[in-house]
Amino acid sequence: MEKILGVRGMNDLLPEKLRIWRVVENKIISVFKSYGIEEIRTPILERTELFLRGLGEATDIVEKEMYSFQDQLNDQFLSLRPESTAPVVRSVVQHSLAYNEPRKLWYYGPMFRHERPQAGRFRQFHQFGVEMFGYEGFECEAELILICGAIWAEVGLTSKKTPVLKINSIGTKEERSLYIDSLRNYLKKHEDSLNDDDLRRLNINPLRILDSKDKNIEKIVCEAPKINSFLGQKSLSHFNGLLDFIKANNIPFKVDLSLVRGLDYYNSVVFEWVIEEKQSQNTVCGGGRYDALVGHLGGKISSACGFALGMERLIDLIEHQQEESFDEGLDLYVAHDGEAMRLLSMGFSEKLREAGLNVRVDITSASIKSQIKRANRNQASFVAIFNLEEAKQNCVSIKSIGYESQSSRPSSVQKTMPIEQLADFLLIEKSKRRKKMI
Repeated sequence: MEKILGVRGMNDLLPEKLRIWRVVENKIISVFKSYGIEEIRTPILERTELFLRGLGEATDIVEKEMYSFQDQLNDQFLSLRPESTAPVVRSVVQHSLAYNEPRKLWYYGPMFRHERPQAGRFRQFHQFGVEMFGYEGFECEAELILICGAIWAEVGLTSKKTPVLKINSIGTKEERSLYIDSLRNYLKKHEDSLNDDDLRRLNINPLRILDSKDKNIEKIVCEAPKINSFLGQKSLSHFNGLLDFIKANNIPFKVDLSLVRGLDYYNSVVFEWVIEEKQSQNTVCGGGRYDALVGHLGGKISSACGFALGMERLIDLIEHQQEESFDEGLDLYVAHDGEAMRLLSMGFSEKLREAGLNVRVDITSASIKSQIKRANRNQASFVAIFNLEEAKQNCVSIKSIGYESQSSRPSSVQKTMPIEQLADFLLIEKSKRRKKMI
């Protein structure tokens, strides 16, 4: 019978990969906790109307990329969430979460977009994000940028691998309207060079053309009017205050006057963290201010800002580091030489787990040699071998195998110790490994 394969662009995360994912996830969450940010979880399915109203009907996501369908039982149009800012805002409005005071929330989960799968772009992908409500000053964006910097440091990215901050201000709705008129007039002079998508955007939202990855369009955009010439004093003061803060805190950045982000709900400050040596799919994190979105979705709060961070792209950046430097992994793999020792080791391993150790017992009847090979494949730090003769003396053989498979060093010598000392020995070794981890 033919195998059933997974959906294109929706990938399995296998155990080996998840060793890195889980540690990176925990590190990011620890950063959010250190800033006093609360977690929120919204459904994967939302009413399609939420994204039509929130993201803008002229955006690529709404026009071409959403997984939408009609729920025949309830006669509703539903969509798999393509992003989480609109769902979080919907939840904040629906439950009056920011009614009495400002709120800082973080989320994590899968998103869905029907795009052409390629390196760094998938139809199911995962994002962490932070959304802040009720903060009008540039301090909101400043803290978001600090949080991103803390994440890069926490996951161990070196200066050479740290994403570069690009930032811009797209002003208020009124300022943007004046700029759009000027931009449209300029682009009309180059209509012959625009592709079909950009010709359509020219009439609907020419700002989207600034986000084009077409090399020919990028050259045209370089000579286009710049939005900073259309910003009023309040927008400039907000933006310059943020830039002064960034400089004072020694955060490298570049002002990119063509940066607009791809969603209609943004205003004022927008930013991205990018990997400059990559030519495509180089944005790891992006965000900015979206003061009008809460009102568009029925709320009374005006000020809000946030960011979203792509896990797949972040993992790509740190994959070059050995998994052992991220994951404590399996402390002990337990092998045995028969049924009696298998049952004994299963019972004893419960005590090791109660002591805080990660233990896997081989519950097959395979040979000792095969079991030790499995211990290596499972990247255990140690393997314990229970055999009848040593068990009669209340002893167990133990051998260090952690990291051996990744190096040319010879395996350490197997030794025997009293069984009651095993937990303390392994806990000490675990503590040593933690100190070596980033």
